Amino acid sequence: MANAAMNHRQRWKVIPFLFAFVTTCLAAQTAQVLSVSEKNAVHPGASTVTTREQTAAPALKDNSRTPAQAGNKQDVAIRKAIIIGFVGGFVKHDDARHPEVQFAAYLRDRYPSAQAEVFSNHNGQKALREVLRLLDSNHSGAPTAAEKDQAAIIIYGHSWGASETVWLARKLEQNNIPVLLTIQVDIVAKPGQSGSTIPPNVAQAVNFYQSKGPIHGRSEIFAADPARTRILGNIQMKYDGHPINCDNYPWFPRVLNRPHHEIENDPRVWDQAASLIDSDLSDGESKAKPSSPSQSPFFSFLHDRP
Repeated sequence: MANAAMNHRQRWKVIPFLFAFVTTCLAAQTAQVLSVSEKNAVHPGASTVTTREQTAAPALKDNSRTPAQAGNKQDVAIRKAIIIGFVGGFVKHDDARHPEVQFAAYLRDRYPSAQAEVFSNHNGQKALREVLRLLDSNHSGAPTAAEKDQAAIIIYGHSWGASETVWLARKLEQNNIPVLLTIQVDIVAKPGQSGSTIPPNVAQAVNFYQSKGPIHGRSEIFAADPARTRILGNIQMKYDGHPINCDNYPWFPRVLNRPHHEIENDPRVWDQAASLIDSDLSDGESKAKPSSPSQSPFFSFLHDRP
């Protein structure tokens, strides 16, 4: 009887992963790679935002360092930046219908000296090798301590990609490499990963989540060492009465798991992410307004709503 009960519980534990597998496989099978500027890919609408921590929202909206506008890139003093993004589920790393891919294209344009690349969440090892390669500027075969200290590494991801974000940060910690910022969107922990405990080599971390649907994100991230890592906030996004268009997914995941895809396609999430990156990479002396990816040509589909 005890073994039967245990087997029953184990079967229930794998149901969310099976559901994720089915929905993302269907999405992958119907996906076609489009150009970043192609219209009618995603048409996000309005959303409402609440926060579990009253101090989180002001931290995200802090413009005291006033990052530079995309049109004034020559005025932006950039640290040597490596930005790694992870797509969720079984989405391809170059599927331009997904904001994670569009966001990287936006960042490459805004920061020409930065390296911004997107990986499948199943290619964390490949992402790690790429970071080590980029850090090794003198081509000695491994980054030196000085090269590690000079880097400004930012990692972001959605769903399983948000889980892989922490995995990569932890691998970098094992190599004594600091991470400037992690941005996680609706964390769904991959098997063998937690996704919610931020390693101490990360200076700042933020979590955007929603709590509806059969698959939804972790509501809170924690610093393994609060003295070294600042949690900027656990920001809850709500879409009741304010739907976000998810036409970059086929009908099945849109119907059964819509909120999980709405948060991925919410322009406010990416604008907040851009603001945080600007604050860390841009010249604090700049007088220009903060940039907004949702207002950029890379996100032009936002303005072409039917």
